[in-house]
Amino acid sequence: MRYILKLLFIIIIVSCKTNTNDYASLVNPLVGTDYKGNVYPGAQAPFGMVQLSPDNGLPGWDRIAGYFYPDSTIAGFSHTHLSGTGAGDLYDISFLPVTFPLQKAGAPLGIHSMFSHEREQCEAGYYRVHLDSYGIDVELTATERCGIQRYTYPTDTATVLLNLAKAMNWDATTDTHFAVVDSCTIEGYRYSNGWARGQQVYFRTRFSRPIATYNCDNAMIMRDGNIWMKPGIIEMKFTLDESRELTVVTAISGTGLDGAAKNLTTEAPHNNFDIYRTQTRNKWNKELGKIEIKGGTHDQRVCFYTALYRTMLAPTLFCDADGTYRGADGKNHKADGWKNYSTFSLWDTFRAAHPLYTITTPERVGDMISSFIAFYEQHGRLPVWNMWGSETDMMIGYHSVPVIADAYLKGIDGFDANKALDACIATANSDEYRGIGFYKKNGYVPYDVADPYNADNWAMSRTLEYAFDDYCIARMAEAMGRSNVAEEFYSRAGNWRNQYNANTTFMQPRNSNGEFQPEFTPDEYTQHICESNAWHYMWSVQHDIDGLIKLMGRELFEQKLDSMFTYAPAENADLPIFSTGMIGQYAHGNEPSHHVAYLFNKIGKPQKTQQYVSQIMNELYRNTPDGVCGNEDCGQMSAWYVMSAMGFYPVTPVGGEYELGIPLFPEIRIHLDNGKTFTIKADKKEEYYNCTSLNGKKVEGTGIRHNDIMQGGALEFKCEYK
Repeated sequence: MRYILKLLFIIIIVSCKTNTNDYASLVNPLVGTDYKGNVYPGAQAPFGMVQLSPDNGLPGWDRIAGYFYPDSTIAGFSHTHLSGTGAGDLYDISFLPVTFPLQKAGAPLGIHSMFSHEREQCEAGYYRVHLDSYGIDVELTATERCGIQRYTYPTDTATVLLNLAKAMNWDATTDTHFAVVDSCTIEGYRYSNGWARGQQVYFRTRFSRPIATYNCDNAMIMRDGNIWMKPGIIEMKFTLDESRELTVVTAISGTGLDGAAKNLTTEAPHNNFDIYRTQTRNKWNKELGKIEIKGGTHDQRVCFYTALYRTMLAPTLFCDADGTYRGADGKNHKADGWKNYSTFSLWDTFRAAHPLYTITTPERVGDMISSFIAFYEQHGRLPVWNMWGSETDMMIGYHSVPVIADAYLKGIDGFDANKALDACIATANSDEYRGIGFYKKNGYVPYDVADPYNADNWAMSRTLEYAFDDYCIARMAEAMGRSNVAEEFYSRAGNWRNQYNANTTFMQPRNSNGEFQPEFTPDEYTQHICESNAWHYMWSVQHDIDGLIKLMGRELFEQKLDSMFTYAPAENADLPIFSTGMIGQYAHGNEPSHHVAYLFNKIGKPQKTQQYVSQIMNELYRNTPDGVCGNEDCGQMSAWYVMSAMGFYPVTPVGGEYELGIPLFPEIRIHLDNGKTFTIKADKKEEYYNCTSLNGKKVEGTGIRHNDIMQGGALEFKCEYK
């Protein structure tokens, strides 16, 4: 009977793939697992705390997310991962089912299995693979706080290894704990230091069969300069029934063992893998179905829904089912009436991902900002790049600010606006942090002053990004009637002009005496410009493009903008790892370039915006493992694609102004949370669209506003030639 039910379930799943509303089956999590994408293919619920995914077991840049498509080994299935960040951290609570003899290699790989992609399958919320070395089928799914695994063994005895000491890349285990709760349940924790310091991941695991025997091998762990013997690999044996299946259900928490136990009871009270898989699939279909596309090729539809999926892998929930979470002060707090989120890659995601959330999931935006406020109250500054209750201080700017201001100006509630603005102001006045004091006094960040917070310097980039963030504070303060604050920060927002050198006609680093960097070459990648060169940061004045045009002169602006896409690096140029997806100097694989193609709109050349946006969408996003041209960066690469494919993009990502581009599909429907639908239609494209109408009226200019979308209606792109 069990086999008949399982067969019926498989038939149902297969039949669902032909259903046009089964968006989960159009998601290909393997896209971006090769080349520079640095993403994981495993199972996750939308914005879930758990990212249950296979790890190849080897360190290295290509394996930052634990998995690299060209590899053929799996050393475990761990419950936490980062989506395309370029930072090697997490990989917590790693299980591996095995049979004997074990497949072993020297450190760092250790015990592992071989696998092949021919016996691998994945979609939104589900992953399956065959472990060739052991003859075991592994299936993964997840709720928000629980990972569910199903192992099918070749025999009626089973062995599972739990490796609490395993650490890769930037991560280092500092403490572990393991205990047997009852015949089917274990618990413990893994503490680590990595990109984020002081991480604490607690877990409780329930097996569908009693543990027959177990053995714990201790590992040597370095902590506070001392070596400690702590639980490393725990080997557990089970006797199976005729199904030869073992289900493993694991809840995680950042607050303690009790939190993990409560999460397990609340979210995963039984062992039925298929029910959890269906529940998570339904959640993904609900979220993905908010944007309905018609037309296009199969690969284009897969690219679109995979990108939309990736925008919902981070930020991640970081609170227990009862609202308890570990704060930035290391203490447990309770979120009352909101949910705490973490994993904010803000240098990346303020540009398009967070503006997208204000359209697709506004109910979460208020909670995210409440999370910012709580982090500020516990840490003294708004988050820069935080995860698991810890600030990594990665990247630059104070880009919580545009997320807050954008939400407020769009009328999104669910957070205390006065507290939020106060937090923005205090963060922008953290004089000892990353040159802010000098910036406030002199109008720029000098490149020759040591900064303990930022070994990479990135001084010129900081000035430009601070100026944009200050503009956002001014906009929010003005809307709230706090005119003195608005006046101060509008003045600071003009500091970008202090980086412009009229002699070289580029933004250029300056020293503390006010002198521009000598022997300056705009093609050069230096420590004074953040992961970019002067070509990329030339355009990082998103809040005052008109001012930049006036300063440079329209003719020079246009010449430089053209050159951005036509002046290719020398063939022997030693480009850094983040300069990928190159079109001339434009580097789509890194975020500072993301808005630049839309700037042709500002000089009356929308056909060039459409030309380059179309080229980027069609050439740099593909339904292949190497189909993401740079680090995914927690959804920003994908959000650019989603918004561009819909025909508009937030060049100035605050306040709800979108520049028009070129839709990828003939019809797109955005089903809004307020019950309304916004439809984008496009005529068959012959050359370019030069007439756009909103609800039957011609759009004047090259943009639409957020309220135009949220009120519902129709945006139509037409080919009416001059």
